[in-house]
Amino acid sequence: MCQGDDSTCPHFELHYRKFKQELDSERRGFLKSAFVATGGAAAAVAGGLSLISPAMAQAAAAKQPATKSHYYLPASADTVHWGYFSKLLKPQVECDSGDFVTIETLTHHANDDNERMVKGDPGAESVYLWTKEKKGVNRRGAGPMDASLFGRGAGEGLGVHICTGPVFVRGAQPGDVLEVRIVDVAPRPCANPAYKGKTFGSNAAAWWGYHYKHLLTEPKPREVITIYEVDATGERSFAKAVYNYQWVPQTDPFGVVHKTIDYPGVPVDHSTIKKNMDVLKNVRVPIRPHFGVIALAPREADMVDSIPPGYFGGNMDNWRVGKGATMYYPVAVEGGLLSVGDPHASQGDSELCGTAIECSLTGTFQLILHKKADLAGTALEGLDFPMLETKDDFVVHGFTYANYLAELGPKAQSDIYGKSTVDGAMLDAFKKMRQFLMTVKGLTEDEALSLMSVGVDFGITQVVDGNWGVHAIIKKEIFVGES
Repeated sequence: MCQGDDSTCPHFELHYRKFKQELDSERRGFLKSAFVATGGAAAAVAGGLSLISPAMAQAAAAKQPATKSHYYLPASADTVHWGYFSKLLKPQVECDSGDFVTIETLTHHANDDNERMVKGDPGAESVYLWTKEKKGVNRRGAGPMDASLFGRGAGEGLGVHICTGPVFVRGAQPGDVLEVRIVDVAPRPCANPAYKGKTFGSNAAAWWGYHYKHLLTEPKPREVITIYEVDATGERSFAKAVYNYQWVPQTDPFGVVHKTIDYPGVPVDHSTIKKNMDVLKNVRVPIRPHFGVIALAPREADMVDSIPPGYFGGNMDNWRVGKGATMYYPVAVEGGLLSVGDPHASQGDSELCGTAIECSLTGTFQLILHKKADLAGTALEGLDFPMLETKDDFVVHGFTYANYLAELGPKAQSDIYGKSTVDGAMLDAFKKMRQFLMTVKGLTEDEALSLMSVGVDFGITQVVDGNWGVHAIIKKEIFVGES
């Protein structure tokens, strides 16, 4: 019997809806037993060193409803925004602090292989719908709707990520901090019966990659797509390459020719490409499911390109932002307006060639609001950048420009692409880690400088997202004397 996984079933829509409802119910029960019944936020931090002290957890819990709600936000043409963040977007979900939200996310590279990543999936099909008459989601990017800049299409591809949301958190105001706990991450199974039990992702070695001007072999330049297979059941902990192909000019359904990968979601006509099936043999890539984009809405502009990250989060592309991790974001607009997208099956630090293994995922998040009035003297007081906490580490994120929207002026969204440097990102990460050690951990500047050199790992988060990133990691176990 169809369990919502057989698109040929005449009652597929009914069965798929029932499956989602049952999943929602099961997860609601799990989350209640795991979090609510054990004391919620306070229980989560009682077992070890955290940015959230018991007093902070209690203050946050006191403002939460006694019963936590669990919302399910599917990905469809009605619930996603493609390639931009905006404080003007209508919320798809409104929730209270402490509530749980399960959010489906789609990769913007699914049309690199429609058969494996779109076909048979009603949500993905609605988003990727593109005929001569219409597109399921017309705007793709923060550019003009009439494509008057480059002629690529509505939004011009100035921003590429399919983001589900936003989620409005009741009571959230500028100056507050939103704690985002990533409770679960699961791959989105392929809906095409020909690939049952599998899911797939795409990696693009593209023109924006760090490597592009330094190729060794012909033809030069070139863009190459590699399709990877991931086990949708979760039993296999690695991805393997299926095939690759060189990008050749593609004509979209509106008749625009795309000589390079310059506009998201262009359907690739596989009759025009040559597949190389003999690729990365005997190579297993460990999977690291995570979200490249988790963002609150920025305050500086009505429409913001989804590619450069910033103080609001966004396209940080840190593979550590996965299951079990907690992110902290400064709230810039009422409700916060949380959006999630750019799901990845795996990525290395730097995302060097242009993308990760771009693979659709579903995440479950708990959203906890910390009011500005409760932050004085705490680890989150004055937080003005996205902070990551894992079971073992504290991680600060530095960018070439900490707030490029404010620092670069009226042309910030275009100028940022020509101004990014690793040096700038390293300097920002250094300053933020120094601030963290001096204010949160109470070290003197000399103590902080010494500890940074001997106990902090600085790494390149990404060099492909306009505003380049460097992260700084310090192990919690270093602070063994703390209670």
